[in-house]
Amino acid sequence: MKRQLRQLGHGWHRLGVGSLLRQGRRLELMHRAMGFATLALVTLAPLLIVVAAADPLRRGGFAPWLADGMGLSGRSARVLTEIVSPSREVVSSTSVWSGLALAVFGVSFAASVQNGYERIWCLGPGPWHRIWRQATWMCVLTAYLYQEVQTRTALHGTARAVLAAVTGVLFFWWGQRFLLGGQVTWLKLLPGALATMVGLGGLRAFSHFVFAPLIVTNAISYGAVGTVLIVESWLIGVGFVVYGGALVGKWFDDHRDARREDEPSDPARERAS
Repeated sequence: MKRQLRQLGHGWHRLGVGSLLRQGRRLELMHRAMGFATLALVTLAPLLIVVAAADPLRRGGFAPWLADGMGLSGRSARVLTEIVSPSREVVSSTSVWSGLALAVFGVSFAASVQNGYERIWCLGPGPWHRIWRQATWMCVLTAYLYQEVQTRTALHGTARAVLAAVTGVLFFWWGQRFLLGGQVTWLKLLPGALATMVGLGGLRAFSHFVFAPLIVTNAISYGAVGTVLIVESWLIGVGFVVYGGALVGKWFDDHRDARREDEPSDPARERAS
């Protein structure tokens, strides 16, 4: 038994799981995920509500966006739509100053994500004039979410899953590279993008089986507040996956470098060099 425990501990050490947990504690991953959820609800959601209301192709508003992201269908989607259902008059009632305020709020959300990536990769904060990167990232994020919703009616099953996986990996791969100002190579950022999409897929399945029935029961017991709490919990999960996926990518890169250092050197190669 002791030998098996030692082997398990040795395998745990070789995998570097302890290092990953330490990095997560240093990043304060759960606190950062809660901050992500709060900013998404306060700053990102109003911007997406306006964009969804202005959508020339669909008139469902923001509710179908949110229901699709959470993997809801049937009664749970209808309950969410009844609570989150702004009309197209949102666009006409939005002034120029309100639009600018929404844009600023969106940039602040992007700045928070950028700060999280910088902390993960142990980089210093970017200069203030890099705000154009945050604004561009927000525009691409909105376009990414928009195409995800539009493909719901155009594609089904495996075709949509493959398209969502490919576009998601490309977005999170490019997003890290862009927000970090090209300070980290594409190769190092790819594992994090893959881990993020795997995590989002798992979160979608969890939301379908757990959050969907909770939305119905909470709407009956607590009304709109109960539904909003479920949405906020889902956003916390999204934040955990976004930062956690990047953290897994950093851990993978560190673990790969450590294994290279532990490999014995080749004398013939050293003599040739």
